[in-house]
Amino acid sequence: MAELLRTEHLSMEFGGLRAVSDLAITISEGEIIGLIGPNGAGKTTVFNVITGVYRPTTGKVVFAGDDITGWRPDQITERGIARTFQNIRLFETMSVLENVMIAKHVRLKATLSEAILGLPRYGKARQQHYQECLELLEKVQLDDVAFEQATSLPYGKQRRLEIARALATEPQLLLLDEPAAGMNPQESLELMEFVKRIRQEFDLTVFMIEHHMEVVMGVCQRIYVLDYGVTLAEGNPEEIQNNEKVIEAYLGAVDIDA
Repeated sequence: MAELLRTEHLSMEFGGLRAVSDLAITISEGEIIGLIGPNGAGKTTVFNVITGVYRPTTGKVVFAGDDITGWRPDQITERGIARTFQNIRLFETMSVLENVMIAKHVRLKATLSEAILGLPRYGKARQQHYQECLELLEKVQLDDVAFEQATSLPYGKQRRLEIARALATEPQLLLLDEPAAGMNPQESLELMEFVKRIRQEFDLTVFMIEHHMEVVMGVCQRIYVLDYGVTLAEGNPEEIQNNEKVIEAYLGAVDIDA
């Protein structure tokens, strides 16, 4: 498999506090990779650096052969990286469909001048845009609630909508920040199958932060473990479960076979 994302000697400091230290991660096309660690380990900081929210103090991020270190978030989205957030961030007053249409606007095949002038090409692009968003909602099984207010959906469907909104940007790499947060065991199992399905159907690579060990161990092919910003371990689920340093730092109190 070809390499898709690589971080080299990546470090991030905030006022002298090092949140991430000398991080080296490699992700190949088509993989589902997990990033775990205790609260405050630096996991979301890693996502923020990859997606351009923060510029790293040292090191670089290489995506699909391009050094994207310091790029703006919108440029990184256009290049093919999308993400969800730990806390759901839907447009509360808009419908499910409108949430997806706004996200997909980055791929709208028309210029600003064509939109202002109301040219036929813009109208055609808008119609195609609308249809593609409806088709996306059908693929993620949200087409039956397309015109409902986003925040009226049950919690699990709101999580799915947030993922659908990320998919609307047509990413190569999808970053999921605790997608199972707040879910019950049945919803977590459904999420695992959903992630596997969209990886296949949308030809994605997935990089996910997750505290639910049953989700991480059930869906990820490889896992990186952070502790105080430092990589503690890397390996497949079985290797991580049996790593003494990981058990001591993070997994010791978790029943991973439950």
